[in-house]
Amino acid sequence: MTSLPVQQGHVRPRVPGAGPGRWAVLAALVVLAVVMLLPFVIVTLNAVKTPAEYSGDGPLSLPHGVYLDGIVDFWNRVDFGRKLFNSLLISASVAVLAVVLSVLNAYALGIGRVRGRLWILVLFLVANTLPQEALAYPLYYLSKQVGLYDSKLAVILIFTVVQGAFGTYLLSAVLTDFPREIIEAAAMDGAGRWRILWRVVVPVSRPTLSVLAIFFFIWTWNEFFLPLIFLISNDNQTVPVALGVLQGDKMMDATMSSASALLGIIPAVAFFLIFQRTLTRGVTVGAIK
Repeated sequence: MTSLPVQQGHVRPRVPGAGPGRWAVLAALVVLAVVMLLPFVIVTLNAVKTPAEYSGDGPLSLPHGVYLDGIVDFWNRVDFGRKLFNSLLISASVAVLAVVLSVLNAYALGIGRVRGRLWILVLFLVANTLPQEALAYPLYYLSKQVGLYDSKLAVILIFTVVQGAFGTYLLSAVLTDFPREIIEAAAMDGAGRWRILWRVVVPVSRPTLSVLAIFFFIWTWNEFFLPLIFLISNDNQTVPVALGVLQGDKMMDATMSSASALLGIIPAVAFFLIFQRTLTRGVTVGAIK
C-alpha cells in the first residue's frame, strides 16, 4: 500500500500584480491626483476668502470663514446665469447635432462604401488639422453675408461641422468593421437603409456615440477663440468668453477672480462626473471590441 505524501505546510498562492511595482504605480497615481487637484483646491479656498485675508495671509492660507460676496458679486456683474445658459445651449446642441452628422456621414463611408471613400476621409482628416485662426476670417465673412453674425446659431453651426469632421473620421473606422452578418440579416427581413441605420447600427454603436457626445460637449464648452469673435454682444457670450474678457478688469480683486475661475470650472466638472460611468463604459466596450 502506497502512502500519500504528507503536506508539510500550506503555501499561500501569490496574488498576480502584488508587489513593489503595484505600490509604486499606486503612489505615482496618488501624487498625480494631488498635483491635478491642488490648483482647484487653491482656487476654491481663495474664492471664499475676504480680500483682506487674501492680502494679509496670502493665497495658500486657509480662510477664517466662508465669504461668498465675491461669488455673488461676480455672478451679478457678468449676468452669469445667462452666460451659463448660453454655454449649455450651444454645447448641448453641438453635441447632439455633431453626433447625428457623424453617424450619417460614417454610415455612408464605413458601411455604404461610397466611391472615393479614402479621399473623403483624408479631406476630413485635413479639416481636423486646420487651426481655428485660418478659419476665422472666412467664417466671419460668410456669417456676415447670411446675417448670422453675433448669434448663437452661427456658433452652433460652425462647431457642429468642426466636431462632425472628427466624428466622421472616427466613426468611419468603427463602422468599417461593423458585422456585415447583422446588416444582411436585417436586409433579408425587409429593413431599408434608414431602418438599418436607426434600428441596427445606432443601437449597437451607442457606447461609442455616447463617448463622442461627451467629448463634443466638453470641447465646445471650453472653446474661446471663435465664440470671442462671433459672440460680441453681452447677451450671447459664453462662460469662457465672459471669464476671458473680465480677467483684466481693474474692478476685480483676487477673490473675485478666483470666484470667476471656480464658477467656470464647476459646470464642466459636474458634467464629467455625471457622465463618467457612460464614458468609462463606452471606452471599455470599444477596447473589448
